Amino acid sequence: DRILVDRKVAPAFVEKLAAKTATLKAARSDAPLAGMVDPSAATRVEAMLEDARQRGAKVTQSGTSVEGNIMQPAIVDDVTPEMLVYQEESFGPIVSVLRFDTDEEAIRMANDSEYGLSSAVFSRDIGRAMAVAQRIESGICHINGPTVHDEAQMPFGGVKGSGYGRFGGKAAIAEFTDLRWITVQTTPRHFPI
Repeated sequence: DRILVDRKVAPAFVEKLAAKTATLKAARSDAPLAGMVDPSAATRVEAMLEDARQRGAKVTQSGTSVEGNIMQPAIVDDVTPEMLVYQEESFGPIVSVLRFDTDEEAIRMANDSEYGLSSAVFSRDIGRAMAVAQRIESGICHINGPTVHDEAQMPFGGVKGSGYGRFGGKAAIAEFTDLRWITVQTTPRHFPI
């Protein structure tokens, strides 16, 4: 739901993101962006957008906002901590843009959430990205890759309000089984009693 962007590149980033977002149209058919789970979910996300507007955020959205369970994608820029889009997960077609000046500020902002399923860090400097990734409180962190990435052999799961379990690979076996020791004596033994 949140994209943290270095303030130096934020204007260009938001411009390119808005251009791409303008090409996405939510629809009931087999469109790449389908409807939300039900109309109440769309109404809840629309209320989050309205809260952001009233608190000074710039909302860029093409088309009408909500028609039943269909909601057009939106970018919420100039987000501040008192906004619902900062505090809550939307599970809707919206993204919040938060600007930072230093890695420390970005890490603080990333961790300032009760949720922590998946994150991503983008950088040309892999060492710097790794240092940031190690400090982000999320179950998964991808460097130079999308937050939505899953492979069956890798552990998938969150921290904080996003859960504590892991699915996938050896982690799934550990989560869903109990390790036990069972022996079978196939020949008589002498017991010294």
